[in-house]
Order: sequence, then C-alpha cells, then structure tokens
Amino acid sequence: MAEITASMVKELRERTDAPMMDCKKALTEAAGEMQKAEEILRVRFGNKAAKSAGRIAAEGVVAINISADGKTAAMVEVNCETDFVAKNDDFLALSKAIAQMVIDSNPADVAALSALPYAGKTVEEFRTEMVGKIGENMSIRRFVRLNGHGKFASYIHGSKIGVLVDVAGDEAIAKDIAMHIAASKPKSLDASGVSQDLIDTERRVAIEKAKEAGKPEAMLEKIADGTVQKFLKDVTLLSQPFVKDDKQTVEQVLKSKNSQCHGFTMFIVGEGIEKKVSDFAAEVAAASKV
Repeated sequence: MAEITASMVKELRERTDAPMMDCKKALTEAAGEMQKAEEILRVRFGNKAAKSAGRIAAEGVVAINISADGKTAAMVEVNCETDFVAKNDDFLALSKAIAQMVIDSNPADVAALSALPYAGKTVEEFRTEMVGKIGENMSIRRFVRLNGHGKFASYIHGSKIGVLVDVAGDEAIAKDIAMHIAASKPKSLDASGVSQDLIDTERRVAIEKAKEAGKPEAMLEKIADGTVQKFLKDVTLLSQPFVKDDKQTVEQVLKSKNSQCHGFTMFIVGEGIEKKVSDFAAEVAAASKV
C-alpha cells in the first residue's frame, strides 16, 4: 500500500479545498493516486469547491467580539473573493460566530479553530459546504484573542477595517481612540514598537535625499535624525495629532481624561494579499479561440 505523506495531503487540499482528513481518506482509498483521489473528493463535495480553491480570496470582513466584562476580546478576518459574498448573511453569521468561538474556546491556531463545532458540523466542514454552495473560495485568514489591562473598545469601519484598543479609564475616549486608529493607521503605540528596519530605511532615504539636494556631509546625520523623529511622530499612536482635535496629541487627550492606552490591534481586510487583476477583454478573446 502506498505511503500517504503530509505533502500529498497538502497538495490534494490545495487542489480541492476539501478538509485535510477527507483528503487523507481519499488518498488512502485511491492508493495514493492523486488524480483518482481528486475525483473521489469532487464526487463527495462537488466541483465548485475544487474550482474555487485556487482563486485568491482578498475580500471579506473583520468581525469582533468582546467579553461582557470588557477584559477579553477577539478579532477575526474571514476572506472571500468578492464583496458581494462578503455581504452574504450566512458568511456574516459565520464570521461573527467565529469571533465568539475565539473568545469561548481560545483555539491555538486557525486549524484548531476550524475543528470547532458549528451548526452541527465543524467550522471547516461548514466552510467547505459554503464554498460548494456559493461557488467562491473563502477562508479564515487570521485571528487574535487578547486579554486587557484595562477594558477593550472596538471600531469596525465598513466591515473592512477592525480595531481593538485596550484603554484603562474613560470608556468614551477609548471608542474615539479606536476610531482614530482606523483613520490614522499608526504602526505602534509608541517609538519602542517601531521596527529598527523601518527606522533604518527612513534614515537611509533621508541621507540620500540630502545628498541629492547638495547638503554638506557634516549635516547628513543631523538631517537624518530629524527625519526619523518626524517619522516616529507620524506613525506612533500616542504622538499622532488626535483626529477630533489636531491641536492635541492622542497622549495628551488620554491624560486629560485620566486614561491610559495599553495597546491596540488593527486588521485591514486583504492587507498583504496580492489581488489578481483580470483583463476581461483578454479573457473574452482567449475564450473565442477555444
């Protein structure tokens, strides 16, 4: 009997979008023959899931849930291919339920989350059925589960940008800070959270610009220092001008409310996913030659 390896299961899953255990069973049944195993799964789950598996799911929603005491929060990004499906009631219900599951069950990763029960099935089984029913690829991309020092406030902008912020103190200002983060998109709470790579890049760019402008060699480091400091003010939450009152920084607004921000997390749907740009005219022309 042919040995069924992890790489074979992975390849079949990528081809068909079927659950991993079903892929392993199909490969075992097919004695390791990839094509036959794919046919078994297509019979079991239908052709739509298999056709959808390779397509990029860069649309979707962010869903958030916060515990009743405000001390624990979860945020999840669930992707699909089109904005139309992102507004589907079943898709939205699944996304909200997943955020609650993260709160309740604290899964270790997406695989553990996908194995949790939902609507009489596992999350993964339900997702696979939805893919077959709708004919569009969808996936749970990422999630976080956070325990706060203060209480969590949240803000979701158009279902595409989600923010969780941990603030001790005034709950109203916490909501405003969450909205500010969605609008201004800081990279970290303060300068200590900005990666050295980003700082080094800003410094190199500043030096090269100064050289091109003909600045003296002795001034280059001082110019670079000033540029880096401005960069850090622009990208760190506490140093940013508050969106509702740009005469004050976020840090000053928090202090005026006897409040402190301990951290934040932001998800932007599709961030970092390379979207496929289709040429409709080219597709029509190619189809006409078949």
